[in-house]
Amino acid sequence: MTRSVQALAYSRPSALESIQGGRLLGLETSGGRTPRGAEASPRFFSGFLDSPRTAARGLLAVADVAGARYYRPQLGSSLDPVVTGNGDRLRFESFSACCGVYARLDILRGGLGGAETGHGTTNVDVNNPLREALSRLTGDDPLHLRVGPDELAVTTLDGSVVEKKVPLPDRWLRGFAEAQVVSAGFDLRAELTAAEAVRFLRTLPRGAAVASRGATWVVPAGRTLRPTTRPVPGAVCLPGPERLAALGRVLRDATALRVYGPVAEGAAVASAWEVVLPGMRLTLTLSPDAARGFSGEGGVLEALATEEAAADAELVSVLLAWEPRVDPGELAERAGLPVARVRAALTRLGTAGRVGYDIADAAYFHRELPYGGDLAERHNPRLVAARALVSAGAVTLDGDLASVASGERLYQVRESAGVLSCTCQWWADYRGRRGPCKHALAVRMARRGTAVAPRTAAAGGAR
Repeated sequence: MTRSVQALAYSRPSALESIQGGRLLGLETSGGRTPRGAEASPRFFSGFLDSPRTAARGLLAVADVAGARYYRPQLGSSLDPVVTGNGDRLRFESFSACCGVYARLDILRGGLGGAETGHGTTNVDVNNPLREALSRLTGDDPLHLRVGPDELAVTTLDGSVVEKKVPLPDRWLRGFAEAQVVSAGFDLRAELTAAEAVRFLRTLPRGAAVASRGATWVVPAGRTLRPTTRPVPGAVCLPGPERLAALGRVLRDATALRVYGPVAEGAAVASAWEVVLPGMRLTLTLSPDAARGFSGEGGVLEALATEEAAADAELVSVLLAWEPRVDPGELAERAGLPVARVRAALTRLGTAGRVGYDIADAAYFHRELPYGGDLAERHNPRLVAARALVSAGAVTLDGDLASVASGERLYQVRESAGVLSCTCQWWADYRGRRGPCKHALAVRMARRGTAVAPRTAAAGGAR
């Protein structure tokens, strides 16, 4: 597995401190991007939270996911959550080490006392002493939140005193991107009241035995959800109920539970579970199986395979301005591009961590992950393999049919209604549910005249 090392540097540890009239939650920031460019310790917010205990528990839930490995649990390091200031809200994001669960806490303007935030994205330090302090926070005494160094630290900081170096697998980066792309295809499937939400979530089975059973399904039934053995119309996939454990942090303060997913078609699919809280939302997005991370879903490959999308993404990126809601139609008008090309460009920007997707708003949002997002493209095995096939002249086009020489075999790729099918084992196994195989990608590139040399791997490396 290819991996790099993410170096995080903080001016000091984040801490929960007692101050006159209440408490101060100081979240220290690492290097990140803002409208002013790269900053060592950006400052996004300073103000009082309307629901301190709820916000503390939501932040702990995001940190829980960052430190979790739901498939084959083992000890290991985790990346600190990412925070984005979008002017009217703060978004805290994390991704599990097993690449199967994405978490986000949105503290909206109503939860920030009506105050505005700065703009930009960075990591925030969530250390063990802070976690312990947040878990002991009770009641709703005034809590002042500061995201970024205080004014004195901004003017006197002359070096980093807290450093963390964490392995960052390329698979993790790809999964983070795929989670955004997958969720963009979700619709609201069910909404439960607070009481029904608590009742449903607390009755979910837990433990390794449950994880071994694979995906289960639930279907709306009156005011609640009931389990079903198959994906009947209206059903939502619940792949690994034990992976919703982090939601337990905030159930006491929940006002509703919303469930999102695609149309049920038989196979296990991803889904998203959003707990509505006073002035905020906590969302967990689950991959189709605990043993199957988002990194192999292939939802971004079509967008990555075109040079047109690369050029469009550069143009669209210039028009982004840290908006909390990115409207593809409005972007299309400003960029002078068709909406379909803007959507492909947004998908490509998602692979670089430059946009995320908010299911509740059904809209993209601008953020700049503080990681080497281009690695998600450069080391995607199917994309690299497809480029190598095209560069080697392995693709022969003949109308709707194409042949691809790969290794010692010749594969047939056929196009029907814009969908490419292949005679390879990957297509036989997944039928496009996990994106195109390398042969179909190579054919798509060849038809568009995209013959880009492979950057890191040979053609035989991935299906």
